[in-house]
Amino acid sequence: MSLQDLLRNPEGKTLEFKRDLSSPKPILRTLVAFANSAGGQLVIGVTDGERRVIGVASPLDRERHIANLIADSIHPPLLAEIEIIPWRKTQVLMLQVHPSSLRPHHVKAEGAERGTYVRLGSTNRHADAALINELSRRIDLGSHDEQPLPTLNYEAIDFVAASQYFSQYRTLRRQDLRTLGLIVKHQGRERPTVGGMILFGKDRLTHFPDAWIQVGYFSSPDKSRLVDHAELRDYPVLAIEQAIGFVERNTRMGADIGRLQRRDQPSVPPVALREALVNAVVHADYSQRGAPIRVAVFDDRIEVENPGILLPGLTVEELQGGVSRLRNHVIARAFKELRLIEQWGSGIQKMLLACSDAGLRAPQFIEIGLRFRVILHTRRIKPPTVDNIEQRLITFVQKPSGRSTADIAAHIGLTPRATQLRLNKLRERGLVIAIGSGPKDPRKKWVALVPPSRARED
Repeated sequence: MSLQDLLRNPEGKTLEFKRDLSSPKPILRTLVAFANSAGGQLVIGVTDGERRVIGVASPLDRERHIANLIADSIHPPLLAEIEIIPWRKTQVLMLQVHPSSLRPHHVKAEGAERGTYVRLGSTNRHADAALINELSRRIDLGSHDEQPLPTLNYEAIDFVAASQYFSQYRTLRRQDLRTLGLIVKHQGRERPTVGGMILFGKDRLTHFPDAWIQVGYFSSPDKSRLVDHAELRDYPVLAIEQAIGFVERNTRMGADIGRLQRRDQPSVPPVALREALVNAVVHADYSQRGAPIRVAVFDDRIEVENPGILLPGLTVEELQGGVSRLRNHVIARAFKELRLIEQWGSGIQKMLLACSDAGLRAPQFIEIGLRFRVILHTRRIKPPTVDNIEQRLITFVQKPSGRSTADIAAHIGLTPRATQLRLNKLRERGLVIAIGSGPKDPRKKWVALVPPSRARED
């Protein structure tokens, strides 16, 4: 990227401007934070506020000075690419730092405990002990949730509960606990893993007291007026369903269907809400203490927040582009088996697409403190987007008593199976709803939750 392109961008996770080298300590902290996070570019000779190029005097001397400063002041040794870039009648220095396999790096003068930093937005944040441990974990040692708990035995896993959750997809055998990574051989004995205890541990909250979901509904734009709240401490698979129910109960907007019936229209696509919650559980940093997963419901948005920032080497922009890195391999593997995850890296894309199709603002993804937050907006800014077949379908199911799948299939000219897939996708986007005694009710009917006039064709 050229200097001209860099000047168009604000400071962020991978970019910072510095006026000069008069204060080396902030520069060293930034380089350490870049190396410990997603890498980045530090440009010296540009004011960080107005992004005005003032250049550096004697750039060759400055280049040697910063190279020596890095070599003498950062541990482990950090390799930074230093380039002198001409700009009109002056020059600037650009330092490129890549995500480091030797992390965590720290500023020597501050020591490993106080001098380790990570990049959050446009700021450098001191890493606490838990985050330093995560930065130190090598790929060959596996994820945190793959580690054994040597003081427990395999009976700490609730096999009956695990079997019930998997029963819809497979018959769970005891040896499958090893395949799923719920237990592992350690020093000659089978021990539960961190992920196994979090998912199905009989006494899970004793060992991981923050592995639960806190939900709250606030009637004010901030968190000053709490109206409803709950602490969801069941196994994560059930807690996700309970969180979805809590959110839907506090956000659904009324939609009259017929003279005697009334159904509720979801304010956010169900698929987007589910993906946000699943991602929060899969990517939470369970080594942190005092930080459960939190879901805050407001009148105009839903905030889903989990402990743990993005893993080193990953930016929000890459996340939105479909790049994925797993923090908890055991939890992710189990969720994939339970059909809570369809494909690695697809969750964010599904959220973005569902909200766009529903006419909502794009979700926001923010690193805040040592936590990661997803904001789902609930107020439509444009009509939902549908194709021609979906438009015909929505128009056809305006009948107050609803239409059957067979009737809809005949009307739009698709097979019942293809029609069912269409209906499921429209339901996920909050555009139709099924009325019946349950998901498998053969007599269930489908009703539109958005008038045809409010749907916009591609």
